[in-house]
Amino acid sequence: MKLMYSIHQYDVLMFSRLNNSAIHASLVGLCRLLSWSGDGILYVALAAGLYWHQGIANPLLQTLLLGFVLERPVYFVLKNAFKRNRPQQAIDNFRSVITPSDQFSFPSGHTSAAFLVATLVSYFFPALTIVLYAWAVLVGFSRIVLGVHFPTDTLMGVVLGVSIAMFSLNNIL
Repeated sequence: MKLMYSIHQYDVLMFSRLNNSAIHASLVGLCRLLSWSGDGILYVALAAGLYWHQGIANPLLQTLLLGFVLERPVYFVLKNAFKRNRPQQAIDNFRSVITPSDQFSFPSGHTSAAFLVATLVSYFFPALTIVLYAWAVLVGFSRIVLGVHFPTDTLMGVVLGVSIAMFSLNNIL
């Protein structure tokens, strides 16, 4: 328990430093866009485009479908098992920039999904790896800037997304 408390204290410190920094206000607009890019509509568009191009036989489409079929329930179970309060509930006098879609913060679903997609797409298109992972990192960062996640929420999202992507690749290919 002492370790968890120490991690939480460090998390609150890092979160507070970022959200109280002079640059925070100038990041909000860009972070809203980055966060939106991880809302899911682009994933649906990617899947539709892959299906249109090659049908269900497309291995990237297959790994994406398996990945999301696994990731969403695991994310939901973890979020409801840990029941970690979001920053707005955990920090006195703090208000997030946006209203989150659910109650709990751990792990970050936006980050998890972004890293799942970045890992899978970069496997099939290695030339895009740097751009995809930079985008995924920025999606996670945006969730902290917008005040809906602590840093470790996004870190666990990275672990979850990459792990499920690797599992999906190993089971489809």
